[in-house]
Amino acid sequence: MEKIVLASHNPHKIREVRAILAPLKIEVLGATDVGVPDVAETGKTFAENALIKARHAHQATGLPALSDDSGLCICALNNAPGLFSARFAAQNGGYPAVFEVIKHLLRDKTDKSAFFFCQMALVWGNKEKDYALFEGQIDGTITDYPQGLEGFGYDPIFIPQGFGAPIATLPASIKNTLSHRAKALAAVVTFLKTHSALGK
Repeated sequence: MEKIVLASHNPHKIREVRAILAPLKIEVLGATDVGVPDVAETGKTFAENALIKARHAHQATGLPALSDDSGLCICALNNAPGLFSARFAAQNGGYPAVFEVIKHLLRDKTDKSAFFFCQMALVWGNKEKDYALFEGQIDGTITDYPQGLEGFGYDPIFIPQGFGAPIATLPASIKNTLSHRAKALAAVVTFLKTHSALGK
């Protein structure tokens, strides 16, 4: 496998995946690079959405396709926004406006624990079984005071367990070893090392 298409138009996410997969010398193409349009995420789980996007990108390009569906799950809010994290942000003014909305929702809550969850799907063929799923999770807490310019999305308000500041304050070299996406991609790397001929 020399090329893989990442079913995402998010430049931050593409850059993150490229950095993590760089040791495998696989060229990671973003959806924009190969003209793959967005597809409706109609799944009811992270896994279903990840598979929808990866299968769509594979069918559009013929290349092995990787996709993730990720979300911020806040325990005191019954794991919301979860599956709808991106939509929740968009509906509330985007970033950083949504941070104030979350602060308001948690104003009377003593439990500020949360976790980022990532489900990745790799699709390499048109048969039903031509896919694999990988997941990653990072636990932490929500802060009222956003900090940091690194990362993207909800990173400025999420403090990873064992750290004293939000993940957005950490350099990419550290984030790419501990994030939910990094953990899922570590499993992808292990898989690809033993399945290097996928899609050939």
